[in-house]
Amino acid sequence: MKRKLKRASTSCFLSPSLGLEESQTSSLIRALDGPAMEKAREEPPSSTVLLDHASFSQVIFNNVEKFYLPGGDVTCFYIFTQQFTPRRKDWIGIFKVGWKTTREYYTFMWVALPRDPSTKQQEVQFRAYYLPKDDEYYQFCYVDQDGMVRGASVPFQFRPESEEDILVVTTKVKVEETEQHNKELCQENQELQALCAHLEEQNSAAQAELQRKQEELETLQSVNKKLEQESEEQKAHWDSERLQLKEQDQQLRSENDQLGTRVAELQSQLLSQEKEMEELVQGDQEKTEKLQHLKNGNDQLCLSLTEQREQQKKLEEALEEMRLRETAALKTQAALMDENLDLSRRLDDNKVLCDSLQREKELLERENDLLRKESCRLLSYQAPDFDSLPLQVPAWDQEGASQNPGLVFGNPYSGTQESSTPGPVRCTVPLSTSQVPKTFHPFSVCGLQGEDSGWKPMIRLGLTTSVSIGKCPVCSGVSPDGVCEHLEEQQRAQGHCMTCPVCDQTFPVTEKQIFEDHVFCHYLSAPLA
Repeated sequence: MKRKLKRASTSCFLSPSLGLEESQTSSLIRALDGPAMEKAREEPPSSTVLLDHASFSQVIFNNVEKFYLPGGDVTCFYIFTQQFTPRRKDWIGIFKVGWKTTREYYTFMWVALPRDPSTKQQEVQFRAYYLPKDDEYYQFCYVDQDGMVRGASVPFQFRPESEEDILVVTTKVKVEETEQHNKELCQENQELQALCAHLEEQNSAAQAELQRKQEELETLQSVNKKLEQESEEQKAHWDSERLQLKEQDQQLRSENDQLGTRVAELQSQLLSQEKEMEELVQGDQEKTEKLQHLKNGNDQLCLSLTEQREQQKKLEEALEEMRLRETAALKTQAALMDENLDLSRRLDDNKVLCDSLQREKELLERENDLLRKESCRLLSYQAPDFDSLPLQVPAWDQEGASQNPGLVFGNPYSGTQESSTPGPVRCTVPLSTSQVPKTFHPFSVCGLQGEDSGWKPMIRLGLTTSVSIGKCPVCSGVSPDGVCEHLEEQQRAQGHCMTCPVCDQTFPVTEKQIFEDHVFCHYLSAPLA
């Protein structure tokens, strides 16, 4: 019977145990003549001891292909179990199936310790340059730094993908014999594995016991060495101390002889010292009392010191509060300084304004003086006999009167307010003693009698004492001699009445007091410029 078989068709052929059996007929794989490693130059730790296959399951290789293409890098994936802890000198090697010791690796790569313990799957990459070039079966093996194999993968090949399967032609009887032989080999392999596991356990226990004994031996040796060193030091110390004691003994003997002679002297001094002792005891009592007094004083000082510390603490708190106040005061001072600067600027502006007003005041005072002098000059024009002589109007007054024909005596609301230059006023009727009582004087009523009796207000109202009698109030005609029909009639009508020089209101002669009060009210109600 013919059957098509692959080289790795049976599980027994793929197992590492069968690979170990085939090593009896296979040649040793190059171990030391392989290519140089990429990451390290030194040889990995290995072992020639018969390996325990029970420990191969501590590192599990996964995602292992049945074959890899030649000329390409190979990535090896593996997982650590909970029973295994990786170390710095662990490595993964590619071994030819049938290897016997860890020295028979073809190539290897150092294992990098996992940065994240939670990451289960690890990987390492083999460069294509260092990989085998034949089509033999190989497998990955994880070797720890003690040279013990902790995991092995299933076998794989390095061959092209287009390679055809090899045909093996055999009879059915031969196949059955081969299968039976494989079963026997598997059973024998299992028995050997069980025996190896038992021996490995005994070996591990023996090695642990040996390690413990070696540690105890090293500890005892170190303790013994330390004790010997201490003993030598103690012996040297005792020798030096013995020499010192001998020297001291000799010194004591010589001193004893000297003390024998000294005792006699001291006995004679003892009597005198006893007397001194009594005095010292008495002095000691006094000092004891003084010491007690000092202790009491010290206690008081301690209390005082405690109070002073409390007071100092309060002062420190007060100082801190003062510092806070000082900080607030500095802030307030800064604000006040800013405000002061603002006020200084405003003060400078006010000074400039004040200077301007002062100059204006001086100008007005000079103008006032000029007007006062002009008023005095006009008063000097008055006739000695005011009751009999009519008041004359100067030429500039006549010109002003012609410009303001409606202006009346003492009226500040007619033509005076319409003109920017105050002009003289005039009276439309002649003044005589029959019209104005002798007790009434126009200057006293209008406040023009003296410089200190209201002269300035009247100057501001634009009032003068010049009276025009040459213009008729009815026909507005001007006669050279001041005589007009209308004026004569008005003079006759006014012979029995008094006329207000401000509003032209007439009052009977019998109402003299009312007339004076009326004129005085005009003075009081006149606005001050």
